[in-house]
Amino acid sequence: MTKREMMDVIEERIRKCEACPLHLSRTNVVVGEGSLDSILFFIGEGPGEEEDKTGRPFVGKAGQLLTKILESVNISREEVYITNIVKCRPPKNRTPTKNEAQACFHFLLAQIEIINPKIIVTLGGPALNTLLNSNYSITKMRGQLIEWKAGIKIFPMFHPSFLLRNQSKAPGSPKYLTWEDVKKLREMYDKLKGEV
Repeated sequence: MTKREMMDVIEERIRKCEACPLHLSRTNVVVGEGSLDSILFFIGEGPGEEEDKTGRPFVGKAGQLLTKILESVNISREEVYITNIVKCRPPKNRTPTKNEAQACFHFLLAQIEIINPKIIVTLGGPALNTLLNSNYSITKMRGQLIEWKAGIKIFPMFHPSFLLRNQSKAPGSPKYLTWEDVKKLREMYDKLKGEV
C-alpha cells in the first residue's frame, strides 16, 4: 500500500468514529493535510469553528498565523503535514479532555507512522502533554528538542491562538520567543533535508 492509500484508510475510520462524544456535534472531521513525505509534522489541539466547517486543519485566524510563521522562514504549508490531537471540534473551542484525546490518539499514532517525520512540532501544551503523557508547562518546554521514539524528536512551540491573545513583540514575549523557535526549526529542517 502507498502512503496515500494507508492515509485514506485512516481517514475513512476517522469519519466513522464514535469513540467519544465529540462526534455528536461535528460538521466535518478534520483529519489533517500536507505532504505525506514531510520530515516536519505539526500537531495542534483540535479543530475550531472554521476547521469544522471546511474539514481542513488550521484555516481560521490561528491557522493563518501559523502559515505566516512558517512563511517567515520560507517553509510552505504544502511541504509539512498538519493535524490535531482530536479530529472533531470540541464545543466552544475548549481544550480536548484527556478522555477525548485518548479516544483519538491511535489515529494520530497511525498518521505519524505513515508519514514517519523526523521532527514533530507540538503547538501548545495539550499536544505536547498528550504525546508525552505528561503535564509540562509549554512556557518551560518550548524551543527544546526532546527525544521521543526511534529517529523522531519533539519540538514544542506556542500555539498560534496563544500568540493572538499575546500581541507584544518585546524580547521575552511569546511572539518574540516563537520567532526564535521558528528560526531554530528552519536550521534543523535544513540540516535534516541535507541528510535525506
